[in-house]
Amino acid sequence: MEGKGFLTVVGGVLVCAAILSNATSVQGQVAGATTISISTEQMKVVALGWSAKKKIMGKPVYNDANEKIGVVDDLIITPDQYVSYAIIGVGGFLGLRKHDVAVPVSTLKDDKGKLVLPGASKDALKAMPKFEYAL
Repeated sequence: MEGKGFLTVVGGVLVCAAILSNATSVQGQVAGATTISISTEQMKVVALGWSAKKKIMGKPVYNDANEKIGVVDDLIITPDQYVSYAIIGVGGFLGLRKHDVAVPVSTLKDDKGKLVLPGASKDALKAMPKFEYAL
């Protein structure tokens, strides 16, 4: 097993170790421990949630007049783990001349699977300050 590694799960924690058979001096190493899954109770909560990838990301956004006004390009998650803003791409073609704006997620409404931003228009979104990612 010279130079071979193995993975094992101990008490729900992934442990990685390497076996070296020709070493003249072997010193003990401390491996980091990381939980690789969630508990059964947490899984119940996750199962009741929804997937941002399937339900929001890349989905068109409409106004209350049923006009397509943009597409959800990203979600901003605050350091305290709350989804706070949706980044909506407005206008443009194939990403050129697209105007990204940040809107509070709480302003988006789900209307039978369609994302609606009541009272908005393409022109109103284009007039908003352009959202730029921090470096």
